[in-house]
Amino acid sequence: MCGIVGVVAKYPVNQLLYAALIILQHRGQDAAGIVTCYDGRLHLRKDNGMVRDVFRTRHMHKLLGMVGIGHVRYPTAGSTSSAEAQPFYVNSPYGITLAHNGNLINAQELTQELFQEGLRHINTDSDSEVLLNVFAHELQKHGQLRPTEEDVFRAVTGVNQRCRGAYAAVAMITGHGMVAFRDPHGIRPLVFGYRDTDLGREYMVASESVALDALDFVVVRDVAPGEAIYITNDGVLYHRQCATEVQRNPCVFELVYLARPDSIIEGISVYKARLRMGERLAEKIKRQWEEHDIDVVIPIPDTSRTAALELANCLGLKYREGFIKNRYIGRTFIMPGQRQRKKSVKQKLNAIDLEFKGKNVLLVDDSIVRGTTCNQIIQMARDAGAEKVYFASAAPPVRFPNVYGIDMPSAHELIAHGRSLEEIEQLIGADKLVYQDLADLCAAAREGNVAIETFDTSVFDGYYVTGDVDSGYLENLQAERNDEAKQQASTVVEQEQTLDLRNGE
Repeated sequence: MCGIVGVVAKYPVNQLLYAALIILQHRGQDAAGIVTCYDGRLHLRKDNGMVRDVFRTRHMHKLLGMVGIGHVRYPTAGSTSSAEAQPFYVNSPYGITLAHNGNLINAQELTQELFQEGLRHINTDSDSEVLLNVFAHELQKHGQLRPTEEDVFRAVTGVNQRCRGAYAAVAMITGHGMVAFRDPHGIRPLVFGYRDTDLGREYMVASESVALDALDFVVVRDVAPGEAIYITNDGVLYHRQCATEVQRNPCVFELVYLARPDSIIEGISVYKARLRMGERLAEKIKRQWEEHDIDVVIPIPDTSRTAALELANCLGLKYREGFIKNRYIGRTFIMPGQRQRKKSVKQKLNAIDLEFKGKNVLLVDDSIVRGTTCNQIIQMARDAGAEKVYFASAAPPVRFPNVYGIDMPSAHELIAHGRSLEEIEQLIGADKLVYQDLADLCAAAREGNVAIETFDTSVFDGYYVTGDVDSGYLENLQAERNDEAKQQASTVVEQEQTLDLRNGE
C-alpha cells in the first residue's frame, strides 16, 4: 500500500501536500515525495524516510506552484532504494510526473513492449515507472501542442486496455493539468473533492477521504473503477469512464487494517465496518464457545481497538487497555525484514501487569499475517501474569500472498498457509485461537454499501479478481518478496548510504 495525493489550487500547494502526506503517513513510511509546477517548471523533492524527515524548511521553500502531487511509499517488492521513491518523471510528452498505489501484474511484459514500441527505457524495478511510461506513450500517440481532455481520456483508456492489476494513480501534465484514475476493478481506493476560496474552487484527490476532511475539502465521491478525472490548471474538471468492462472489487483488507478508521471508502465507514467485525466475531464466540471463561478483552493497539471494544460489549465483558504503544516506532507489518520486525515489537509495546495478573485474557488483533508478533505478544501477556491467553483475529486466516499492492509476504512466510487452526494455535502459543469467518467479514463490510457485490479477498481465499494471476507469477513474487530478498535489498541500501557518508554527501 502507498498513499497518493494531488491538488489543483488557487494558492501555493506545498503546505497542503505536506499536510496531506502527514495524514496519509500510515499508508507508507519508507519514502515520501512531492512535485509541484510553477511557470512551466517542475520542483521535486523525494527521498527515503518519514514525511517530517524528508521535507525541511529549505525544501518547502523550493516547492513552488499551485499544482502538485505527493506520495508516501512502502515497497511491495523489497526494494528500499531512494531511486524508487515517487513521484516518477518522464520528459516526453509535455513532462509528466506520476504517483501510484497498487501493483501491475504484467509489468515485465509492459517493460519490453515500451522499449520495442516506443524506445522507452525503464530505469528502476518499480511498476509505477512502468505505469507512468504506458500513460505517457498512450498520450503521445495523440500528441498535440496542447493536450485536450479527449486526449487525456483516450490515453487512460489505453492504460486500462494494457495494464493488468491494481492501480490508483495521480499524474501531473506539466503546464496543463492533473489526471487521476483507477483500475477497472477499483481495488485500491481514491477519492476527490473540492473547497471554495476567494479566488475560486480548488480540487484534491487522495487515497483516503480523511486527507480531504482534515484539510477542509468537501468529499464529492470515490473515483469510480475505470474512471479518469482531469482537472486543468485553470480549475476546470472533466471526468469520463475509460474502461469497457468494469467491476467494483475494493480490497477488503483496507477496512480490516490499512485505512484510518475515520476514512470512508466506497461509501463504507471504516470505523463502522470494524465495529461490525467485532460484533460478528462476538457472535461466533457465542455460537462455538458458549462456556468461555474470559475475564477481560484487551486489544493489540491500534487498528484492533474498534473491533475489540464492540466484541467486549457484545459479550458483556470488561474492555481494558493492557498494552501501551510507543508511537515513535513504525508499523511492524510494513517493515522490510523479519529481524527488524522482531526487534521492533519489544520496543513498540509494553504490558501493564495489573491488567493481566491472574486473569484469563482475550487478546484481539485485526489480523494475523506471519504470526511472529502474535507469539511475542502472547508471551508478554504471560510474563505479565495472565493465567490463560486466548487470541482472536477480526479477519480470517491470511493464507495467500497479495498481488495488488499490499506487501503480504510469500506464501510460505504466512503462518496460516497450509496449516490447520490447531497448528496455528500451537505456533503462536495461544490457549485458544478464534478467527473471523470470511462470510462474516464480507457481510460486515458490505453492510456499509450493499451495492458492492464482491470484495477483493484474495489474501484469505486465493481468488484474484483480475483473473490473470497464475502459479508462475506467484513463484516470481515469492522470490522478490521473501524476507531474505528484503534483507539483501536493505543491506545494499545501507552500504550505499555508508558510501555516501564517506564521500561527504
